[in-house]
Amino acid sequence: MTHATQKVALVTGASRGIGRAIAQKLAADGFAVVVNYAGSASLAEQAVADIEANGGRALAVQADIADPDAVERLFAQALETFGRLDVVVNNAGILQMARITTDNVGLLDKTLLTNLRGSWLVMAKAAEVLEEGGRIIALSSSVLGKSFPGYGAYIASKAGVEGLVKVLANELRGRKIAVNGVAPGPVATELFFTGKSEEQVQSIANLAPFERLGQPDEIADAVAFLAGPQGGWVNGQILRVNGGMV
Repeated sequence: MTHATQKVALVTGASRGIGRAIAQKLAADGFAVVVNYAGSASLAEQAVADIEANGGRALAVQADIADPDAVERLFAQALETFGRLDVVVNNAGILQMARITTDNVGLLDKTLLTNLRGSWLVMAKAAEVLEEGGRIIALSSSVLGKSFPGYGAYIASKAGVEGLVKVLANELRGRKIAVNGVAPGPVATELFFTGKSEEQVQSIANLAPFERLGQPDEIADAVAFLAGPQGGWVNGQILRVNGGMV
């Protein structure tokens, strides 16, 4: 495969956790990968080094997805470096717990800024630059099917993302670009374990009939399916990857 014919994927929030697993899986599938990150340059560079160590091509680019100028710069750097863009995966997001109370509205605003506005900006830019056969994949969450207390802001943001996926799939009629969402259940990442007791982790793991947490690679596999040749006829869908939790 020459550099000119190699497909290119951009993954936001790819320095750790699920995003990092997605970047590595797409690289293993033959994509050159743009590893976007918000804060941790060292983690992003390590993700790039891991991909390169396995013979892949990758580039780390810092950008806050809620900032239109940063998103513009992110896509420009991707195109400048690799010359094309075929798949855009918007995985970057934040989760902060808060009950639906008057004094927690600031947390709602902050969550919507990254998770919903950020998704809008990344998906909109992807729609501008992708050519025929392109794929846009947005990360949602299976917690939408559970409505747990404290997840109000997060669920509101991800419900919005799922709405955007379906509308954008229709707006891109005639362009042969598929737009889908992947909604993971609980996944064994550093972010997930933070602040939880062993009992809490086990009770959450037991929600699925498989009685375990998902692994980042299992979410990455679902994204890779939608990004690859076998996912070509899937469009406007939300794929719930949660071991049967909901």
